[in-house]
Parts: sequence; structure tokens; C-alpha cells
Amino acid sequence: METKFCMSCGHTLETRDIDGTPRKACPACSFVHWGDYSIGVGALVVREDKVLLVRRAQEPGKGRWTNPGGYAEQLEQLHETVRREVLEECAVEAEVRNVVALRDLPRSIHNLYVAFSMDYIGGEPTPDMAEVDAAGFFTLEEMNGMNVAPFTRWLVDVALSGRSDGLAYDAEPIVPLDGHGLFRC
Repeated sequence: METKFCMSCGHTLETRDIDGTPRKACPACSFVHWGDYSIGVGALVVREDKVLLVRRAQEPGKGRWTNPGGYAEQLEQLHETVRREVLEECAVEAEVRNVVALRDLPRSIHNLYVAFSMDYIGGEPTPDMAEVDAAGFFTLEEMNGMNVAPFTRWLVDVALSGRSDGLAYDAEPIVPLDGHGLFRC
């Protein structure tokens, strides 16, 4: 959906050249609409060489296994978002250790996804039966027989194999993910 009105004063926006890019801007105040963005987070919780996965009960990805995660609330820090999402989706308590991967996916709503390595604290995986209908810790061998989402397969590789001091661009991911900007340690 196209932005038509100023989010500051409500005036109708016009298209203006700003630094060589046409952008929606307000002729009545200084507001510029820089674009539409969303920030997602994901948890990589490993316990006894098994990765925590949940099966999506709704679209997008209904029936696929993914790592727990979700979208950041406006006033919520990302490390709190990922803790909340893990607890809500599968009743597992985990603490953030570090950021281990980023996905940059430009589209109509530009999506940035931040994956966190998390330490398992407690709780047995129990699905919330709203967003997810199954949850558990799984080995790579077990995942081979499961409908694991391609991006999650990449993240599992990061969780189990990624060892680095920083994030680097992944030019050759283990799964083709066209249009994604993938960074990993």
C-alpha cells in the first residue's frame, strides 16, 4: 500500500527528489517517508547437539519447521523480542548469547532478520497451538526427514557450524536463497 498522508501532520504527501531518489515528502512540514521496513528475529537454541524448532500452524510457512522467532514490537529491544518469542511459541526459556546471522531481504516492505544464538535455560518445548502446533529439539539427521524451511536449514548450519569473531557476507549459502542478503559468522 502506498503512503499518501504525512504521519506527522496528516497533509497529503508529494513526490520530491531527495538526494537523487524520488521520495514521498510533506509540503507542510519536514516529514519524509523513507520507506517501509520490518525487523524480524530468530532464536538458535541448541541443547545436547539438537536445535530447537517449531512447526508453523499458520501462514506464512504453515506446516514447515522453523526456528522460533517473530517481529519486533516498536518499543522493544531485539534481544527482548527473541526471548519473548521463544517463550510464547514453545514455553522454552533462553538467554541471548550473541548475534550470529543477518538476512537482508529488500522488497515492498524491506525486511531485516536478526538471528541470535541463545543459551537454553529451561522448559520443555510445548507448542502454543496458535502460531505453532509442534515443537522440539532435533538433530541434523532427524531434520532430514522433516519439512524444514530453506532459510531455517541455513540458520541451523549457522547454529551448528558457524564459528567466527564477526559477521561476514555469505556468498555461497548451503541453500539457494535468491534476493536475500545473508551475513554470518
